[in-house]
Amino acid sequence: MSMDFNLFMNDVVQQARKEIVAAGYTELKTPEDVNETFNKKGTTLVMVNSVCGCAGGIARPAAAHAVHYDKRPDQLVTVFAGQDKDATASAREMFTGYPPSSPSFALLKDGQLMTMVERHEIEGHDPMSVVAKLQAAFDEYCEEV
Repeated sequence: MSMDFNLFMNDVVQQARKEIVAAGYTELKTPEDVNETFNKKGTTLVMVNSVCGCAGGIARPAAAHAVHYDKRPDQLVTVFAGQDKDATASAREMFTGYPPSSPSFALLKDGQLMTMVERHEIEGHDPMSVVAKLQAAFDEYCEEV
């Protein structure tokens, strides 16, 4: 039996992209997209997407459910680690003090990093515990809608 790994991975990547876009997140695919978005006033939740089954399968549902809350970020965006490499590298330049981690979440306010939820806080946890971490950050940094 022969399997085209690239074809298989393309299906996985496309599904991961669809999940996060369907949840209301805008894909940032270039460094210019990242810079333009990160320079906007207000709060921005950045989901660093990943095809990692162990953590990505927890992070994407958490990203979808966390925003159904009284306080939430003004902008929901995503970069895709390993896929949109330049955009991801540009975003990670803003995550000072944190090593590259995917999947992960960063919450920015007026272009400044406020907090992160790193992979080690996602992998091995259930989606609702990640939702709770994100919503705690929303309580601290976001306005009620």
